[in-house]
Amino acid sequence: MTAQEGNRKQSFFKSDFWVGNSQTLATLGVLLLLMAVLTILQPSFIAPKNLINVMLQASVISILAIGLTFIIISGGINLAVGSTMALCIVITGDLVVNKGLSLWIALPACIAVGLAAGAFEGLLISKINIPPFIVTLGTMSLWRGMALQYVDGQAIYGLPENLIWLGSFKFGEIGSLQLPVAVIAMILLYFGAWFVLSKTKFGMHVYAVGGNEKAAKLSGINIAKTKILIYTLAGLMCSIAGVVTLGRMNGAIATVGVGYELDAIASVAIGGASMSGGKGRAWGTFIGAMILQVIRNGMNFLQVSPHYQKMVIGLVIIIAVGIDCIRRAKED
Repeated sequence: MTAQEGNRKQSFFKSDFWVGNSQTLATLGVLLLLMAVLTILQPSFIAPKNLINVMLQASVISILAIGLTFIIISGGINLAVGSTMALCIVITGDLVVNKGLSLWIALPACIAVGLAAGAFEGLLISKINIPPFIVTLGTMSLWRGMALQYVDGQAIYGLPENLIWLGSFKFGEIGSLQLPVAVIAMILLYFGAWFVLSKTKFGMHVYAVGGNEKAAKLSGINIAKTKILIYTLAGLMCSIAGVVTLGRMNGAIATVGVGYELDAIASVAIGGASMSGGKGRAWGTFIGAMILQVIRNGMNFLQVSPHYQKMVIGLVIIIAVGIDCIRRAKED
């Protein structure tokens, strides 16, 4: 090997791609290792039909986690995404089934509810300086109570097919397999999140606010506007996740989404985002969500008790956040 070839090889392994995506690649390695172990223990796990099912089961949490990726990178938190999604769901179901309104009115209303909820949280956090944990802890209860009151605790069924297609319909074929529309939508949303975070000025502002808010303010970034947009975006993801959930359930229930915020936050943490802000990748979150669902799916295959499943997921979250804390301590 010549010196020039050696330099090229060295520069390849030290390129910005590997340095910038090392955490995401490490998380991907964990996912592949986990899949390999589960395949050895239960060969049917690797069947394409099961893998597509894993992605479908993870779709709602994955979409919610997109919004939380932006929030956590900015140094915030949102405990209300499950409740926001439930509010979007019951309003949409009621408008279509009970009020008899068309889909062209119900869907914009669903999106508007998510945007308004997110913007409200962002305003409280950025303008009144209430900590994000307190704001979203309060709105978690507020939005859930509003959802329950709106339908008086009753479930709504009998949704029209043109509303449930995103969650239940399938599109195209790969051999004998069909891809669920929800999976396609999830992947497209992650491409959009990756583009915004890595290729736009807004994405740069998100990282800057989470990395050092005072320095970001001194550099001319409008902190309040950025935070409002971040939480509004999270609200939009809640409304989209709500539409997917409507399709998967073929109904609207105000109690849906309880605990979803914990899984979404866990997906972001496992995906390599720093819980103190400033670091994180959209595709890392996607992989984190897949790891969670693969663990659940694999333990179901192995007939592991649901109680043990909760214990394992809890340990995975603690380990992921612990690794981040150790990494930050070394950097300091």
